[in-house]
Amino acid sequence: MNATIDSLTQYPIKGLSGHALETVDLSPKCGFPIDRVMGFAKPGSGFDPSNPMPLSKDKFHVLANDPRLALLDTTYDVSRNELTIDGPQGPQLFQLDAGTGMADACTALQQYLDLPDTHKPTLFSASPHRFTDVSVTSAQLMNAVSLISQDSVDAFARTVGHSIDAARFRGNIVFSGMPAFQELDLLGRTVQIGEVHLHVLKRTKRCAATEVNLQTGERDVKVPYLLRKHFGHMDMGVYAEVVKGGTIRIGDEITVL
Repeated sequence: MNATIDSLTQYPIKGLSGHALETVDLSPKCGFPIDRVMGFAKPGSGFDPSNPMPLSKDKFHVLANDPRLALLDTTYDVSRNELTIDGPQGPQLFQLDAGTGMADACTALQQYLDLPDTHKPTLFSASPHRFTDVSVTSAQLMNAVSLISQDSVDAFARTVGHSIDAARFRGNIVFSGMPAFQELDLLGRTVQIGEVHLHVLKRTKRCAATEVNLQTGERDVKVPYLLRKHFGHMDMGVYAEVVKGGTIRIGDEITVL
């Protein structure tokens, strides 16, 4: 059965909001463009931009430990290297490659989260390193694309009796038209979208970040617990490696090869 792409989203900064896209160019083994290329690290994280090594997500400010991050609307203009953080106090623009831009962005996040000076975060970028949760597993997974089935999300929502936004799962590609949770059985298989081929590597085990309501910034559904209770696992979505590049668009069909 063929499925169809519903949305395409990149998340430039680990743990913060995403950018909706209409079309994306994918290259073999290169992951989703401008996705998790920056991260606000906690003091003493041990991250070294000159020798970037994967770190666990608890070293960063992410939804799993800072639910209020959901209320920030962040945009990143890669051509200008400009970050905008829009929160309760209004939008703030930071030129990341000029003067104190990165430090000022860190101060803004520190103030928003009410952190003491000793806990001021540091914004890191170390291309081609990506700050994905599964970067700690392998370089291959660090550069994987995440796919979420809207049908699986809907089936979960019906089961637990609560409205669930697929955006909670922060997938790069959200698709529909496949029986619920069938995507979890695609490990080792290849799917085709237009001329692009994606090889499915791993099921995506969910954490406390998915408990956060993206509109309220509060935890309101115990997603990992309820997945395990009702479905016998804590998985929603899969990671896949780009093995043949090309352009994909909203509305494109996904075929299992």
